[in-house]
Amino acid sequence: MKVDIKWMNKMLFKSVGKRNRYVTMDTVPDVGGQDSSLSPKEMILTGLGGCTGMDVISILRKMKQVPDRFEIEVEAKTEKEFPKEFKSFKLIYKFWGKNLDEKKMEKAVTLSQDKYCGVSETLKKAAKLDYEIIINEK
Repeated sequence: MKVDIKWMNKMLFKSVGKRNRYVTMDTVPDVGGQDSSLSPKEMILTGLGGCTGMDVISILRKMKQVPDRFEIEVEAKTEKEFPKEFKSFKLIYKFWGKNLDEKKMEKAVTLSQDKYCGVSETLKKAAKLDYEIIINEK
């Protein structure tokens, strides 16, 4: 796995992966950015949510329990002093749909967190990671 990071201007960077897929990263104006994209730390949270989200949907498809709607809220706390490393992460898995089996939703999330999501596993070594599951009717 490899990406190439290219400085575009000010504090805007472009990360290019395989097949020339890319994302940009920026920061706030008070440190020289244009606030035009997610920050690098927000990208870490995005990777965390995307990794576990893909696991959960894949597992739920196999269980024939796909929700009508699914969202993950990813929160993090950081230290106050530089380098302001992450202290903790919290994922809130939100499912919507009729007749969703709560035990299957929990099993899919647990399998992602305990077995499949490499991003979660890596970040757990750096900081506390908790999660919550919310199941909503349609």
